Amino acid sequence: MNTPLGAIEKRRNAMIVCRRLFGFLAATIAVLVTSIAASSLLLGPAMAKPAPSYTVTDLGTLGGTYSYGYGVNNAGVVTGGAATPNQIGGLAETAFLWHRGSITDLGTLGGPECPTCNSETGPPNARDEVPIFSDTGKVDPNNEDFCAFGTHLQCLGAIWQNGILTALTTLVGGNNDSAFGINNQGEVVGWSENGTHDSTCSPSTPFQVLRYEPVKWGPNGEIHELPLLGGDTVGFAFGLNDNGEIVGSTGLCSNTTLPPIVPAGQHAVLWRKDGSAIDLGNLGGPPNNVATSINNRGEVVGTSVSSKDDNIHAFLWTQDTGMQDLGTLPGAVVTAAPCCNSINDRGEVVGFSIDGSGNIRAVLWQDKVEMDLNTLIPADSPWYLQQASSINDVGEIVGSGLINGNVHAFLATPSR
Repeated sequence: MNTPLGAIEKRRNAMIVCRRLFGFLAATIAVLVTSIAASSLLLGPAMAKPAPSYTVTDLGTLGGTYSYGYGVNNAGVVTGGAATPNQIGGLAETAFLWHRGSITDLGTLGGPECPTCNSETGPPNARDEVPIFSDTGKVDPNNEDFCAFGTHLQCLGAIWQNGILTALTTLVGGNNDSAFGINNQGEVVGWSENGTHDSTCSPSTPFQVLRYEPVKWGPNGEIHELPLLGGDTVGFAFGLNDNGEIVGSTGLCSNTTLPPIVPAGQHAVLWRKDGSAIDLGNLGGPPNNVATSINNRGEVVGTSVSSKDDNIHAFLWTQDTGMQDLGTLPGAVVTAAPCCNSINDRGEVVGFSIDGSGNIRAVLWQDKVEMDLNTLIPADSPWYLQQASSINDVGEIVGSGLINGNVHAFLATPSR
């Protein structure tokens, strides 16, 4: 079936914008765009209290044309990925740290000897320690593309602090690992290969040969496996809080897709501090459930397929209420609260919404009411905010949006 050029461009834009947050949504859009007519973009329901307004700051790039904002701590220190002059195509990027108008290139594990290497960050902690996953410059022995930069180089997680990148160890037998979350105690979470070959992996994650497990690295760098739910063979950990609670997803290698481009799992999981794994449930639709973030109150957000419409919805889980559907904007076919710090300790949640035509909008949930973030910035703003990735306890939001025809990382600061 022929696809209009405009639809192709929207799908490509969706993939680039949703790079490591929920790239599997682009595949969902590819199916839905052909069968769902464009819906009018309406405002959400009446809000329980006045919504904040925001001023938007362009975080710039590392000399290239695009950048993505991934995390922000309570001091307003932002992390993300940006293009250098040599990086093009939307997937190639280098990790950066931004603070008060100054952007710092965090480099790659390949160093200057590997100008084609890439790196990407998770949110920083209060000590400005930054979890990173990066190409190392070494060709992967199994031709895997674990970092999903398209380079097929070995991928390792690392911690950046004060200008130094320190690589993290893998599980025994694994060649690759990835770090996504860090708390204020210096504990890091992500996933690592374990050396077990599984021929069922590659249909879900192209080129993947080995199984991978959710892991935690202690402040001393020692790696610990997190238990899988009964019967599952793979998994990944996305976020954690200062109490040592961790969230992510587990499933089979045949039906779980490896982050960052395609993070889709079967079971949304909470790992308690004692290491026990809890299945957070689902919204009744086909199994595709991922827990992405957890705050210090133990509130968890993520995505699940709803039985109401078989679309992907964002959820909020608490110990008292279980999994609650956070609803959608009118016309949305995908609604997500992405990895990794998308809920703050006040219970405010950020994410993005995609309609049937592939249009992407950054969203904010306040008191469980969803709002298009573009309605909360000045009407004459040059920005169109496409995704919100992280929110701190001050209410500052980091994400990515369109300005002057390019995708740039932004910091949205509330005016109280």
